[in-house]
Amino acid sequence: MFTTRPTLQGTFGMVSSTHWLASQCAMAVLEDGGNAFDAAVAAGFVLHVVEPHLNGPAGEVPIILAPAGGSPAVLCGQGPAPAGAGVAHYTSLGLDLVPGTGPLAAAVPGAFDAWMMLLRDHGTRDVRDVLRYAIHYAESGHPAVERIGATVESVRELFEQEWTSSAELYLPGGRAPRGGDLLRNPALAATWRRVTAEAEAAGSDRETQIDAARRTWREGFVAEALVRASDRPTMDTSGERHTGTLSGDDLAAYRAGYEAPVTVDWNGWTLCKAGPWSQGPALLQQLALLPDGFGTGETAYGSAGYVHTLVEGAKLAMADREAWYGDAADVPLDDLLAPAYNAARRKLIGDQASLELRPGSPDGRTPRLPAHVEHLLSELAKSGAEDGFDALGTLPSGAGEPTVARDGLTRGDTCHLDVVDRWGNLVSATPSGGWLQSNPVVPELGFPLGTRLQMAWLEPGLPNTLTPGRRPRTTLTPSLALRDGVPVMAFGTPGGDQQDQWSLHFFLAVALRPPVRGQWDLQGAVDAPNWHTDAFPSSFFPRGMRPGSLVVEDRIGDAVAAELRARGHRVTLADPWSEGRLCAVARDPRTGVLSAAANPRGMQGYAVGR
Repeated sequence: MFTTRPTLQGTFGMVSSTHWLASQCAMAVLEDGGNAFDAAVAAGFVLHVVEPHLNGPAGEVPIILAPAGGSPAVLCGQGPAPAGAGVAHYTSLGLDLVPGTGPLAAAVPGAFDAWMMLLRDHGTRDVRDVLRYAIHYAESGHPAVERIGATVESVRELFEQEWTSSAELYLPGGRAPRGGDLLRNPALAATWRRVTAEAEAAGSDRETQIDAARRTWREGFVAEALVRASDRPTMDTSGERHTGTLSGDDLAAYRAGYEAPVTVDWNGWTLCKAGPWSQGPALLQQLALLPDGFGTGETAYGSAGYVHTLVEGAKLAMADREAWYGDAADVPLDDLLAPAYNAARRKLIGDQASLELRPGSPDGRTPRLPAHVEHLLSELAKSGAEDGFDALGTLPSGAGEPTVARDGLTRGDTCHLDVVDRWGNLVSATPSGGWLQSNPVVPELGFPLGTRLQMAWLEPGLPNTLTPGRRPRTTLTPSLALRDGVPVMAFGTPGGDQQDQWSLHFFLAVALRPPVRGQWDLQGAVDAPNWHTDAFPSSFFPRGMRPGSLVVEDRIGDAVAAELRARGHRVTLADPWSEGRLCAVARDPRTGVLSAAANPRGMQGYAVGR
């Protein structure tokens, strides 16, 4: 079967990420004797440098890991809302949504502590070992990908007029970086050099140094600079200048933490996801909704029936996400994943596309949607708009994590990486937030604050209400799969609300398609035509939706597209290579053979290994 690249196979180690330099640096760590967790940390910091429009050090990262011979675990690097970030404060400013940019949208940064905890608890290397690759590319420069310059151009006016520290870094001499230009960030390199020096000054022991680096971040010069940045009045998507709520106490109190994954079994597989502070369980709900015999007959892989069933299941799962998921209330997760609940929900999937948002009633509870969503649904019903619209009355554009400029409509994405090593350690991580376009660059540090609070609602009593000390519900959602109880595959994708659609399509392509060279066809599953729906409220400012929407790569075929339209889907034919940026690695426990694949879309992702 033709694919854009081969599925890599070997026995030493495999890496897949959304940027070739991150993948190769992770492989260099493996070649130097490090394990998968050392490699993942090094790659994570390189992604901050080479994909600054997609993630940054003050963002967040959920990680799923499976140590060789151990049980899978989730390491949560999603920081909570600061102590001062209550609903009353935001509504007193005349806001009904958390802005999409600026310090008011900044959660407590979580990524750095999570990476350092992964290194300390599961790695073998020290701080200098894992930061040296990021320092090199920040200091010496890296060839910029085209999207960095395009993103900078989209916020040029904002940078030049308001966020001048960002203009100094990303518009030197008034010129945005072009594809292939060497892009340097000397302030970021200096930050990591100082963190390394302070870590090593604390002692010679590896764990002592790592914990010292964590203290430097949350209590030292990094924390002080982040608080100063939060306190600066900054223009955001509201059209006003606001200061943030992040304090030194918030930073000092934060610790990343481990949790048990949420799981669902399907046809001999077990899928592991982060809890409902993420959207991860939505993938599990979609799996639980699938009928017996899915992938055969009228739902044969790639058929219109197959796509229709998955799209309608995604609508139901995402409606439940909107009504039930969050960190500000107890989530009835066992009921949402219960076979009886999903059997009842499955009956809602008919032959025609639904144009409704239909959250369920787990254990007889009454679902509650945010007032903003109820208003949006009412306005859509009154207008009869076939394509839907966002909260500003304009058509939403693009997909994925937004890079919102002043108008709230500029789009962006996120990152992903997976690693497996010769010992059988597996790790999957989705770093994001702290984009170059989310907040002004902190001059002393070389990176901006994040904007994850935009995902929480300014309405009391919801599972995802903005609540001090609670995590905003994130779209970031790495995946880990077990086969007959043994961890075998790590995978994921950028893409905001689309992540758990694209990841499900990938997983099913692996599970339902024939193997290649005796192994799962990872590259074939990555390359397969993909699609998504926006028929539920976006997690990002300005929180729009498009009932009935279905965006498909035109490689899906004319006949399938025509039948989907006949079923009532509002089909948009997208470019042939536009849906998803998947990464994956796997290990066959019978043979020890490792494999990897990476996404050709966007011309950045790469897998390496041997």
